[in-house]
Amino acid sequence: MFTRDIGVDLGTANTLVCVKGKGIIMREPSVVAYDVRNDAVRAVGTEAKEMIGRTPGSIVAVRPIKDGVIADFDVTAAMLKRFVARALKGSFFSRVRMVICIPTGITEVESRAVYDAAKQAGATDIDLVEEPMAAAVGAGLPIWDASGSMIVDIGGGTSEVAVISLGDIVTSQSIRVAGDNLDESIIGYIRKKHNLLIGERTAEQIKIQIGSAKPYEDESEIEIKGRNLVDGLPKNVIITSKEVRDAMSDSIYQIIDTIRLTLEKTPPELSADIIDRGITLAGGGALLRGLAELIAEETGIPVSVAVNPLDCVVLGTEKRLEGESGFENYVFRKGKRFR
Repeated sequence: MFTRDIGVDLGTANTLVCVKGKGIIMREPSVVAYDVRNDAVRAVGTEAKEMIGRTPGSIVAVRPIKDGVIADFDVTAAMLKRFVARALKGSFFSRVRMVICIPTGITEVESRAVYDAAKQAGATDIDLVEEPMAAAVGAGLPIWDASGSMIVDIGGGTSEVAVISLGDIVTSQSIRVAGDNLDESIIGYIRKKHNLLIGERTAEQIKIQIGSAKPYEDESEIEIKGRNLVDGLPKNVIITSKEVRDAMSDSIYQIIDTIRLTLEKTPPELSADIIDRGITLAGGGALLRGLAELIAEETGIPVSVAVNPLDCVVLGTEKRLEGESGFENYVFRKGKRFR
């Protein structure tokens, strides 16, 4: 009676929070700005992201989640606590039941860090769910059938590939190459070719506006601003879609190689099901132009993008909270060990 159920997609780039019966109530960047003089948190989410690269020496804006795992425990706990407080604003619930997602490839220590951060944020009952499992449920795949479904969740810090049958993961691969690596590739390319230093936000903007995995019609170019590495002065340069594609190519093919590796480890009967049903893409990376078509060309398997690729993981946690089908055979192994 006095318990509030919350689902959390604790992502490298963004954190999404849903509440049972209310749906998704929060979508904020996983960024915290704090004062180094007294370790006081100044801002979290969108407000903190606006401060990246623009803070004085006394304030640091950081992303405490790196490659899908906690890089700074105290800062992550403080951020999660703020988000939970917003979710519970105006309510009188004394207990918080939380379903929180983790990458498949993380270690026991990293799983424990997520559990402890959720505990410190005020959760009393915690289930840790592997991200591809939640993404598959959120995407509406028939994972409880005796047939194979393949989900590829490309987030900010990790890309998760999994084959699911009868409500549990049969085989999976996790690679720490995803949206952030694409941004870093763009930064490195522009620094090397144009002697121009740009920030993370500019790189992300370039990726969204003109980035692609394959050539497309009406390709465009964009003017970007940064610091000239030769004389240290501000400088403008023009970047084309082809340059951005070349910059991201290596990272994209690492993700495709991970998909191939997962397919190689998939039992033959399930492989036949995947050929019929195809591969489903989720996560922010699924929105990259031409990515689905490129994966289909490289694997020979049809590829589709989930209806709400950015929300699939948190929608999966919401279905778990509501007790909907899809989790009957899934064992929440990692979370129960820590109780």
